[in-house]
Formats: sequence, C-alpha cells, structure tokens
Amino acid sequence: MKQAYDCRLIKKSEPIAGVFDYTIEAPEIAAQTQCGQFLHINCGKGTFLRRPISICDAEGTSVRFIFEVKGEGTRELSQVREGEIINVMGPLGHGFNVPSGKRAVLIGGGIGIFPLFKLAKQTKPVVFLGFRSADRVMMEEEFEAVSTQVFVGTDDGSYGYNGYIANAMNFYLNNNPCDVICACGPLPMLRAVKEIAEKRGIECQVSMEQRMGCGIGACLVCTCESTKEGTDKNLRVCKHGPVFDSREVTLR
Repeated sequence: MKQAYDCRLIKKSEPIAGVFDYTIEAPEIAAQTQCGQFLHINCGKGTFLRRPISICDAEGTSVRFIFEVKGEGTRELSQVREGEIINVMGPLGHGFNVPSGKRAVLIGGGIGIFPLFKLAKQTKPVVFLGFRSADRVMMEEEFEAVSTQVFVGTDDGSYGYNGYIANAMNFYLNNNPCDVICACGPLPMLRAVKEIAEKRGIECQVSMEQRMGCGIGACLVCTCESTKEGTDKNLRVCKHGPVFDSREVTLR
C-alpha cells in the first residue's frame, strides 16, 4: 500500500479566480513521480474522503499540483497557508508513456492541461491548450518555454483559435507527422481526440477523471468501462489508469 506523507506547503498562488497552484516539499513522492500520475490528498478536518489531484510537476524534492475549487474538500484545501502541513498519498496510478524519439502531440482542456506539463518538459512536443474563454487561459508561457510549438484556443473565440481545441489539432495533423497523442480534459474533448486519433491510425493515450474513494483500487468507486469483455470489462481508474490507451476504454 502506498504511504502517506506529511508535506509542507512551500509555495501557494491563485493564478485565476478559484484555481490554486501549490508546491509542496515531498522528496519521497518527487523521486518516484511519472508524468500523468496523481496524488490522493487529505483536504482537512472537515473532509472525510481524500481528493485525487493530478501532479503537474515534480522536480528535486518538490511536487507541484494545481486544482480548481469545486466542492467542500477543495475549498478547505484552498485555505491551507504556506508553511502548513498537507497529508498526501502518492504518487498513484499509471501515467503517460512516450518513448524517446516519438513525435508527440499533447492536448489539454481546462484544468486538464495541468497533468501534461511534466510530460511536455520531457518530450518537447507540439501542444494544444483549450479553454472556455480568455479569462481562463493558464500556463501558456510555461508550456511555450518547454515545447516545440503551442496552440491556444477558446470555445467562445475570445483568445487564440476560435472553437474546440480538438478541431485545431485535427487541422494541424493534416500536414504534420505525429506518432502519439496524449490527452487530458473534459469527456467530450477526449471523445473527439479518440475519434481523430483512431481514424488517422495514431496511438492515443487519454487521462481519465473519476470520483475516487480509496485511490488504490480497493473500493471499486472509480470504475470505467473498457472495450474488453468478461471480468476485464470494468477497469479501475485509480489502479489501471488514470492514463489508458484510447482503444481500450469506452468514453461515455
């Protein structure tokens, strides 16, 4: 069983309203982290269940994660002050796997961009970042600093590409080679990316989000449907994922 650690919050910011950027001192977790894994976090005394939050980056002895306040748990977590302790279990799950030399395209939507940052640092990919509107755009300059090229789009056309970011990626693929697509974001975006990749015969890895209980595969809360039959029909996102080959999961 994965160990939980008491980690000191060493850096905190709120880059846009309701979204918090945390860096914790967590040498044991940082040493093991792979791109796309997640943390299971005790948000505070008022929250019974831990919350799964993706790892944005891990370097040296520190781990960075970014989260949006969506309920009581993340609201309580957002009130932790620098210097205080957060109890964190991790790293958990299976992450992205992009072998050296592969031409990668990364695509993220909304808060789904955060788990892609460490992967971008390692693979120097072409990156597509999609947001609802200009006031939700985050990390553009950070991705530009570590990627070959970055495209940003907004659903309402208020910044960058006007429309769904999966469409922008599809246009790019018409004239540019790609060996693997890695995606994280809302389910409609993942469905679109999966369809585009499979029609083009491109390997595609998708990071899925589900409500979780234990975070280690015991409680069966976070199951998703696979394309397999029999006992392998339902997969546990926390244990078998959160990253899956797009051909192995049914995105409903």
